[in-house]
Amino acid sequence: MVEMVVAEDAARRMDTMYRYQRHIYDLTRKFYLLGRDRLLTRLPIKPGASVLEMGCGTGRNLVKLGHMVPDARLHGVDVAGVMIDTAARALDRAGLAHRVRLAQAGGQGFDPETAFGLARFDVIYFSYVLSMIPDWRPVVDRALEQLAPGGILAVVDFGDQQRAPRWRRRLLLGWLRLFDVHPRAEIERDLRTLAAGQDGLALDENLFDGYAYLLMIRKA
Repeated sequence: MVEMVVAEDAARRMDTMYRYQRHIYDLTRKFYLLGRDRLLTRLPIKPGASVLEMGCGTGRNLVKLGHMVPDARLHGVDVAGVMIDTAARALDRAGLAHRVRLAQAGGQGFDPETAFGLARFDVIYFSYVLSMIPDWRPVVDRALEQLAPGGILAVVDFGDQQRAPRWRRRLLLGWLRLFDVHPRAEIERDLRTLAAGQDGLALDENLFDGYAYLLMIRKA
């Protein structure tokens, strides 16, 4: 089932970007969106837990998670209508359409009550999403509001690449800019500060010598 609560300008931009990319997205992104499967395996999901992926894209992560945790209640949100359509098709092919609910919505305007009839989630995760959002902090703050006490907010995303060879850093950052992806050290730094104001970091991992990071914040 797909619900729609969306910021129209953002939706149009993302639909334009991914209208054709979505058909090769998973094939190409597996080479540089590293650590996604590590995120999924480390999520502390209990039977019956409600889980939300913000920026679910093609549904790749939800399909994997659906097979890994058959007792969880899974939800996905994305601002791009073409991605929600692609995710719905992927879940249907995987036999998971009856278990995963989708909604088209932007991060700041997303209302879980309207979209899914839920007030809180036990786990919310962002997989290579925050580096695509210029004003990312309100989206994270909103996600924390939608977490149940003791719930987990998980993020895997690009590091600042400062430890990478100069040629690799320039090549990667130049490539990512083509897709409006902008890794920023401030995101990881501010997430750590945010964790200090909650119940701390439940997980803190540096991936591939600074290429990416994996953080899990436990809500107070």
